[in-house]
Amino acid sequence: MLGRRQIREKVVQSVYSYYQNPMKFDVLEKNMFAGIEKIYYLYIYQLNFLVSLKELAEHQIEIGKNKFLKTDADINPNQKFINNQVLLKLEENPERLFFTGQHKQLKWDMHDDLLVKTFQRITAGKRYQDFMKEEGYSFEEDQKFIGKLFLRYIAENEDFHDYLGDKELSWYDDIHIANSMVQKTIGFLREDEESRTLIKMIKDEDDKTFASKLLKDTLNNWENNEKKLEERLENWDLERVSLMDKVILSTALAELDNFAFTPSRVIINEYIEIAKVFATDRSNIFINGILDKYCKDQNRI
Repeated sequence: MLGRRQIREKVVQSVYSYYQNPMKFDVLEKNMFAGIEKIYYLYIYQLNFLVSLKELAEHQIEIGKNKFLKTDADINPNQKFINNQVLLKLEENPERLFFTGQHKQLKWDMHDDLLVKTFQRITAGKRYQDFMKEEGYSFEEDQKFIGKLFLRYIAENEDFHDYLGDKELSWYDDIHIANSMVQKTIGFLREDEESRTLIKMIKDEDDKTFASKLLKDTLNNWENNEKKLEERLENWDLERVSLMDKVILSTALAELDNFAFTPSRVIINEYIEIAKVFATDRSNIFINGILDKYCKDQNRI
């Protein structure tokens, strides 16, 4: 499921969107939850990419078997990759299969240029070749290999990011969330357990209520929070603060004021990390200073 930080990110994105294009609250809230659901589509799409790499490897083996002039490798192909236990569990996962069946656009074409090029890069790499040379099968080694493969060729692949952004604009901003979900999914798999369920987007009604209330409180208290911010600026005008910095600070102030049971240091740290994702290089330092000063002024623990 999304953690509270990711929910906070979606609230920040929604508030930022509102101040670029104002709309009714119920529409904004609906768009926010729709954006959260789109992350699940991306998550499944990435899992399908891993499964499609396995299917492409199987396809290559079949081509080799049907050659007129066969090599030893064609006759006795190395099947370690296609028998990877993590890939097998992902391939057989009923939730992935059902959701993909309901949303055919999340399937990868075997001839997709990105899929083929990524497969070629993987198979040419030293990590893949070393893995294929190892004798025997170990679930832990399979898990470790797929985790590193995902990180190297998908999570850190700029071409993959651009491809996703072209398919769905919001995916470009949310890929780091989906990446984390895939990595957790790989890590949660167990050798002696079936892979039956995947990560949910919203854990429960408490998380949904948290997202709605934080969004509403941020918008309703925007002017008051701007004043609080202005009072704590030193040698700096409010007009010079970027919109994204103001959005992050206003959302943080709304949470500090309206969610009394969350420790201030937890809230501050969460918005510092959000600033690292969405704002400029030095925004996290600026945001930390303002929020720390506000908490001290308010004796907020």
